Amino acid sequence: MDRIRLVGGNQLHGEIPISGAKNAALPLMIASLLTREPLTLENVPRLADVKQLERILENHGVDIAVHGRRATDQVDGQRMTFEAAEIVDTTAPYELVSTMRASFWVIGPLLARAHEARVSLPGGCAIGTRPVDLFLYGLKELGAEIDIDEGYVVARAPAGGLRGGRVVFPKVTVGATHVIMMAATLARGTTVIENAAMEPEVTDVAECLVAMGARIDGIGTRTLTIEGVDELHGATHAVLPDRIETGTYAMAAAMAGGNVLLRNARPAHLEAALAALGQAGVHVAEEAGGLRIMRNGNGLQAVDVETQPFPGFPTDLQAQFMALMTMSDGVAQIRETIFENRYMHVAELARFGADIRVEGQVATVTGVPELRGAQVMATDLRASVSLVIAGLAARGETMVNRIYHLDRGFERLEEKLSGCGAEIERVV
Repeated sequence: MDRIRLVGGNQLHGEIPISGAKNAALPLMIASLLTREPLTLENVPRLADVKQLERILENHGVDIAVHGRRATDQVDGQRMTFEAAEIVDTTAPYELVSTMRASFWVIGPLLARAHEARVSLPGGCAIGTRPVDLFLYGLKELGAEIDIDEGYVVARAPAGGLRGGRVVFPKVTVGATHVIMMAATLARGTTVIENAAMEPEVTDVAECLVAMGARIDGIGTRTLTIEGVDELHGATHAVLPDRIETGTYAMAAAMAGGNVLLRNARPAHLEAALAALGQAGVHVAEEAGGLRIMRNGNGLQAVDVETQPFPGFPTDLQAQFMALMTMSDGVAQIRETIFENRYMHVAELARFGADIRVEGQVATVTGVPELRGAQVMATDLRASVSLVIAGLAARGETMVNRIYHLDRGFERLEEKLSGCGAEIERVV
């Protein structure tokens, strides 16, 4: 199994291109099930999760073409075309769905277009139960009949297909917003989703659906109104840059020190996290080409953060920010409000010599003057990269084991960091 070896102490200088957003690319790929015509996506990142979802979509009958496989194409994202002329299978089996939670989202488009779906309950990162009750609630409000059978969700639409309804989520949920929004595009009548997620990835998918002929009002707000149409058509859409990757490399540059331009980053999608970096003493500046992050010699100040749905501080940057705070001057409190069990990286950060105490939802991080390289193990996608961030500043060698989690969400991570001066390599 591959590992990542790195030796800390080098500042980062140069440019890091930001890849397409994984959290938008996956639902955009799933949206191809809603139409018989080709959907072309540009700037699709090369990730293990993308490859896994390709297999799942092919199982349903989607033909997938990847345009441009030359070595020179590796810098930019992939251009891919998805064509679901006919849905040949409405079952998403356990062996495909169990490794990635987002694959469960096919239930919405399958139910909307084929009027039936049998989808395994999901897997993915071990960061809490993340139940599917809100997905099922929303689909029921659109008229779906749902049963659970031996670990599968079996869903059927009534005669004539799904119908519009009013869906009021008791809490903000990105996944269920995606699923109900996609399903509602082909439902008869009007659907209103209240307390919808406002994440940029949700907006990106909504804009692609509109390009495919969907009628959606309120994009980017807490209330989405969707007027169902008889069918959607093909479109071409570019995946937006990944704000989580942007925040991750911003924190990596802050941890190691130096001067890095995050090319194509969109600071407006990351205001809460960038504000926290500024409070920590990191220079953050928007430029025409992206976002510049600088820290040259000055120490890091402790900053308290609390994870919240967008536009708040992202839960997917909590582990990275905790790594940064391990070398701050003072005591930082980090409150995780989105997922339970998302502090599993704490024990691994402690192996570097970090001083972190967890009580319930709150992690108290007391900064230390130095981290020391260590053998560590990744526990989930975002926790994996927090260990890399710590290793960039730790004295001596760090070996990060079980990095398949990293490959699920970060494209060419070691290449991007080494291109800016980090001593990092993949070890087979």
